[in-house]
Amino acid sequence: MNLVQRIQDILLKPKDTWPQIAAEPATVQSLYKEWLLILAAIPAVAGFIGLSVIGMGGFGFSYRVPFVSGLVHMVLSYVMSLGMVYLLSLLVNALAPTFGGTPNPLAALKLVAYGCTAGFVGGVFQLLPSLSVLGLLCGLYSIYLIYLGLPVLMHNPPEKSAGYTAVVIVAGIVAGLVVGAVTSAVLGIGTWGSGHAGGGGGAVTIKGPGGDVTLDTSKMEAAAKRMEALGKQMEEAQAKGDGAAAGKALGEMMGAMSGATGGGKPMPAADLKALLPENLGDFKRNSIEAQSGGAIGINSSSAKARYGNGDKSISLDITDMGSLAGMAGLAGWAQMTLDKEADGRVERVFKQGDRTVREEYRKDGTHAELTVLLPNGVIVEAKGDQVGIDQLRGVLGSVDLNKLASTPRQPG
Repeated sequence: MNLVQRIQDILLKPKDTWPQIAAEPATVQSLYKEWLLILAAIPAVAGFIGLSVIGMGGFGFSYRVPFVSGLVHMVLSYVMSLGMVYLLSLLVNALAPTFGGTPNPLAALKLVAYGCTAGFVGGVFQLLPSLSVLGLLCGLYSIYLIYLGLPVLMHNPPEKSAGYTAVVIVAGIVAGLVVGAVTSAVLGIGTWGSGHAGGGGGAVTIKGPGGDVTLDTSKMEAAAKRMEALGKQMEEAQAKGDGAAAGKALGEMMGAMSGATGGGKPMPAADLKALLPENLGDFKRNSIEAQSGGAIGINSSSAKARYGNGDKSISLDITDMGSLAGMAGLAGWAQMTLDKEADGRVERVFKQGDRTVREEYRKDGTHAELTVLLPNGVIVEAKGDQVGIDQLRGVLGSVDLNKLASTPRQPG
């Protein structure tokens, strides 16, 4: 299947394309590997660009979400949107008899996966606030796509498609609000971003104004196979009324989704904590903490230390995304360069070997931030008040980045 051609066909010729989709052989694995894992990355990656690279604002005010928060928001949005598609397909299948249709779990997943195309692609407009309304219109167009696809995929009488669609969309809106509430509660931020899909073969490129991001689809096959098996387990558990088993399968499925592009178990939080020095020159450590945890198959670990010297302060954080580490490679600024200077403030993004570095600081030395993204998805971040960028570069030198980058990751 040609990804770009299929996007064009379902958006521009939906009445002709739905019968083709219905007739095509497919599995849960193929739908995720060849379609959903790629399309869902567009708004997620683009949202990261908008939040943490370009920033948002107006009337002389601008704001950027800190890199780590933006990256976590990206991967949470990505994983939860993939899960929401599957759960919505279960609802479509369960409602089929109510509206005179024929239950078919695979057809229901096809319907939701391809019906959401406009909404996924519409994520490209979230980069600029002035264009965000276009993203909303794309989401509304997805409603029309689902309306057209229901009688073809679920074989319900066409006259019942309107009611069927309404129930499905209401459920989708509720699910979307839940996803937004969860990510906002975790991070305290919203979602907006941009991108454009293209490519073929074993890789797909998402193009944005800040640079291109290439997704290696070959790494998604194992995760898609696992999701297919777990999906069957969850359906069997639901049929038997075993809620605990169904919940366990869903959690494992989320883990498979999150690890679709690489990653594994995070490093122990205690190991990360041991890498934070007791002192940074004249700065004495006044607090340190380490934590790890996980939910719905997603695990991570982190260690944080705070240092002080009079009115000067430095924070040093190490975060291991664990099973989500592979998603770090999707970060838009990891594939771009930036060199910006305005009003005494400098921002630079550049490659340093296989690492990506972001520096942001004021020339008067009142504030500086330095973030390093290692190739295995570990993030080291230093921030300083009344501290210059040169001093923060020295701070990063006190952490064994080579050790962090070369630590083998256990399969998740």
